[in-house]
Amino acid sequence: MGHPITASTAHGDDRRSVSDEAWAIVHAAAGAADEVAESGQVAAFTLGADRQLRAVPLGDRTAIVEWRPGAGWEMVVAADDPRRAIVDLYLPVCSAVAARPITIAHVGQSLDGFIAMQSGESHWITGDENILHMHRLRALCDAVIVGAGTVAADNPQLTTRLVPGPSPLRVVIDPARRLDADHRVFTDAAVDTLYVCARTFTVPDEHHFGRALILGVDGDADGIDAADLMRHLRARGCRRVFVEGGGVTVSMFLEANLLDRLHITIAAVLLGDGRPAIRFPPRVALRDSPRPPYRVFRMGGDILFDCDLATSAAGDAPAEEMPAVTRII
Repeated sequence: MGHPITASTAHGDDRRSVSDEAWAIVHAAAGAADEVAESGQVAAFTLGADRQLRAVPLGDRTAIVEWRPGAGWEMVVAADDPRRAIVDLYLPVCSAVAARPITIAHVGQSLDGFIAMQSGESHWITGDENILHMHRLRALCDAVIVGAGTVAADNPQLTTRLVPGPSPLRVVIDPARRLDADHRVFTDAAVDTLYVCARTFTVPDEHHFGRALILGVDGDADGIDAADLMRHLRARGCRRVFVEGGGVTVSMFLEANLLDRLHITIAAVLLGDGRPAIRFPPRVALRDSPRPPYRVFRMGGDILFDCDLATSAAGDAPAEEMPAVTRII
C-alpha cells in the first residue's frame, strides 16, 4: 500500500508546518541513535520544544517514536497522523549506528527506465519533492557519493541547501582522473571532498585535487573497488553513506552487494531512449532475480520504491500479504 509523503489533509502553510515538524523528528532521531543504542533498552520519545527527542514512559500518549535494540527506530503514532509518512520513510536510515552502519542509494527515473536524456539532460525527471528527498538523505548521511559522469553533467554542490542539517563529506569517484579541477565540488569550501581514483593514477606526494583530498583505492581505468572505498569511509567514521548517482555508480555498488537500501523514484514521463538507470549482469533464470521487500510512497507526482536489500540478502524476509488490487493515488 502506498503512503503519501505529505498529508492530504494539510494545505499551504499547514502542510509546510507538518513537513517541518516531521523532518525535525527525523533529524533528532538520527542524531540520538548512537546514544540511545548504547543503553540497550526499549525507550519511547516525543519531540521537545527545542526540537530534540525527549524521553517519555513507554505507552505515553505523546510518544512519537520508540527505540528497539537490534531493530532501531519504530513509529508509534496513529496511522492517520500527518507526520507519519515522512518520519516512517527515513527511520531505517536514522536507525544506523556505528555497530550497524547503512549504505543507501537513490535513482530517479522515467517510466521506461532512464535517468537522463542521451545528451545528459536530467533537470528534472522527478519533481520538486524528490529533489527535497535527496537533500534530506544528504543531511542524514555522513558521506554522499557520486560518479564522474554526474559531476561532469550537473556540476552539483552536494550540500543540504534545502533542509536544516549538516552537509555530508562529498565523495567523487573518477577512476582514471578524467575530470577537470574547476567543478564546484573541487573549488568551493562548503564542505570537505574526497576525490577517489584508482591507486595507479595517483602521483607520489600529490595530496589534493583543487581543494579535494585525493584518495587512491584498488581498481583500474574502468572502475574502482567499491568495497575498498567503503572500508576507507567506515574507517573515517561514516556510518551512513548515501550513493546519490548516477546510474553507473549506483549499479556498481548494487552489483558489489554493498547496498542495504535502494530508493527508486519513478516519474510519469516516457523518454524513449536515454541513459539507463540500474544495470548489472543479468541472472540466468528469472527465479534467481532478486525480489527485495519494499515499501511504496507517493512523493508529489512521483512514486518511490524503498527496497530493503539487506533483508533480501539475508533470505529471511516474511512474505507480506497484500490485496490483489489497491489504488494508491
